[in-house]
Amino acid sequence: MRLAGLAAGTTTDARPRLRTAFFASNQRVAPVSDSLAPDILLAPDASVASVPVTCVSTDGLERYLGDASPSVAGWVAANGFKAEAGSMLRLAGEDGALAGVLFGLGKGHGEEDPFLLGKLATDLPAGTYRLEGEAVDAGRAALGFLLSAYRFDRYRKRTDKGVRLVTPGYVDRDEVVRIAKGVALARDLINIPANDLGPVELADAAIDTVVAYGGTDRVIVGEDLLAENLPMVHAVGKASSRHPRLVDLAWGNPDHPKVTLVGKGVCFDSGGLDIKPGSAMALMKKDMGGAANVLGLATMIMDAELPVRLRVLIPAVENSISGNAFRPGDVLPSRKGLNVEIGNTDAEGRLILADALALGDEEHPDLMLDLATLTGAARVALGPDLPPFYTDDDALAGAIEKASVAVADPLWRMPLWKPYLKMMDSKIADINHITSAPFAGSVTAALFLSRFVEHARSWAHFDIYGWTPTAKPGKPEGGEGQAIRALYAMLKERYGK
Repeated sequence: MRLAGLAAGTTTDARPRLRTAFFASNQRVAPVSDSLAPDILLAPDASVASVPVTCVSTDGLERYLGDASPSVAGWVAANGFKAEAGSMLRLAGEDGALAGVLFGLGKGHGEEDPFLLGKLATDLPAGTYRLEGEAVDAGRAALGFLLSAYRFDRYRKRTDKGVRLVTPGYVDRDEVVRIAKGVALARDLINIPANDLGPVELADAAIDTVVAYGGTDRVIVGEDLLAENLPMVHAVGKASSRHPRLVDLAWGNPDHPKVTLVGKGVCFDSGGLDIKPGSAMALMKKDMGGAANVLGLATMIMDAELPVRLRVLIPAVENSISGNAFRPGDVLPSRKGLNVEIGNTDAEGRLILADALALGDEEHPDLMLDLATLTGAARVALGPDLPPFYTDDDALAGAIEKASVAVADPLWRMPLWKPYLKMMDSKIADINHITSAPFAGSVTAALFLSRFVEHARSWAHFDIYGWTPTAKPGKPEGGEGQAIRALYAMLKERYGK
């Protein structure tokens, strides 16, 4: 296996690359999810028969019924259809075939749930449909339709309901598909269990993602991490038989603004010697969700050909237990030169991120963003659907918040409250990587990472969950793309042509 741009002395595992749901048949192609069929969005075509889906709000139902035939009005009344948000009523024609569908927008005209119309992809029978009735955001409806249609079927027979949506001509279908594919890639990677997605497979998926767009790659593996001064990546991953690695990818014109993405790639987290209980370990295949989302975002950036020099850094490890596992109380050197006291081996993600951030910071990027499934404290504070982010750059924070609202990808700024750094004082090293107090766990994790960023013009950290625990429109249960739609929108606004 040849790795473009591989440095002399860098090693890699000699094994076939990952074949996942996002690789088509036996050909090496851009890693886009097969579980997302972009042809379910159709361009307007008078020759294609389609069933009307009439969108109607609660307060608009009376107006609709006033214009409807007596038989339709009677059918609506007999079924108790009130146009509640997400409710549907099928209408039959004189021949008994499906002639139309009423779709309820509720009292808020569908605004309470931005991807409410995604329910069409999961709740309608096979067929081709078009939207009518009250005005809705057709582009968002199309994206919600695609996001809802996602299926992770790597381990079972693929199912395609055969539901298609005709989108108006003014909808940028290429852009909608681009975003949905990026999210699908993130979902696919998170959903694959750890027995099939370890550090080498995650690295291969990252390489294939970027090389497919003409980028270059470099991978530093195992003991070479020490030679390349990435000691904390090595320390966290050395206890596993699956060698740790640092994936360093580049794409774009070197003269363009430097945007660096860093993603936490812990392919499975046992907790190390501070072992997790079984209930906390069950979902730890998703602990590489930061890396998965970084790759989804990178795909959007490259596919849109944004004028940036993109760099992607993914430390890929498995936090395992063996005789050479790092221990609580150990002091680890770091790339930054800080000696780090280990307070708990189950806080490993910030260690590998710290080395990767220090590496990315050395070239003074214009913007550096890191995404990580980092702390349970973030979920306690804000729940699974609202990731916090941290930055000292008020202008960047404002741009992120604006984009978050615009594309319905919720994010919430939290403070980098520097007085809390005192809580990570160590008596024997430069810093402890956790605090002894049960407070502000997400804030202090972000503060720890901030010690490894010095030269980047702007930096932001995102503490994501990467998982949808209960299915909802646009979000099937399982791995989830979080923050990346907002970040893509922000980057388009900042660097777009």
